[in-house]
Amino acid sequence: MRAVFGLVLIVGVALAGGAVYMARNYIAAYQSELARQRLAAEEALANAKVDVVPTVTVLVSNRALKYGERLTEEDIRAVDWPENAIPEGTFTELTALFPESGANERFVLRAMEKDEAIMEVKITRPGEKAGLTSRLEKGMRAFAISVDVASGVSGFLRPGDSVDIYWTGSSGTIEGNSGGITRLIETNVQLIAVDQTAGSDVTNTTIARTVTVAATPEQVAALAQAQNTGRLSLALVGVQDESVASTIEVDQRKLLGIQEAAPEPEAKAERVCTTRIRRGGEIVNVPIPCTN
Repeated sequence: MRAVFGLVLIVGVALAGGAVYMARNYIAAYQSELARQRLAAEEALANAKVDVVPTVTVLVSNRALKYGERLTEEDIRAVDWPENAIPEGTFTELTALFPESGANERFVLRAMEKDEAIMEVKITRPGEKAGLTSRLEKGMRAFAISVDVASGVSGFLRPGDSVDIYWTGSSGTIEGNSGGITRLIETNVQLIAVDQTAGSDVTNTTIARTVTVAATPEQVAALAQAQNTGRLSLALVGVQDESVASTIEVDQRKLLGIQEAAPEPEAKAERVCTTRIRRGGEIVNVPIPCTN
């Protein structure tokens, strides 16, 4: 019995030793193959031709900037930007952003996030404040229009949007119509402020009481006359809408589809011819046939 037990023990030890030997050979082969593949990858990477992307130094914001903030040198930093992907209007030199001579203060016109490129359209010109005057182009004027929930597009208006302006009022004796009328008086008018907010980084919906538009002096006169004689309503124009609105006018008859009845022809009066005859001391008119 002891001989059998010893034989089994010897066979078990032999099998265990064989398994360990085979596992060691397998691990060694695996590590050798892994090292060979790593060496081949390093050689391929070393021999590969690497394309170098040319870069240009661009000034970007060093922190989040809000409308109206003063831009300082501490708020910007220089980064390497791919030369073929530089946005138009960026600054590559500090002297171009802050001129050494004259007034060089700049203010933020549009909100910018951290690491966003500083662009000309997002800041004022040197020495210019961040007010409505900086947003008016040459020859344009700022004009305020009173609005409410309905006429102000339920609070969805933002500075920078474009609107069509409609006038509603009594036409009086214009074209013989004494009822109300609605007419499109201005198209694609740009908003530059909503209430007292001129920045376009507005996230919440607010019910505005006044909006300020950029208009020519002639448009300002027309809008002032329209606001004093009726009610103005705004219609928001889509961002990609480039259509030109034609003359639009709606009155009560057109709204209800009522056709104006043609006037009845006047009855032609019958022609009567008479002659005057004296009868004694009295002169009377006596009917006679008409000759022509």
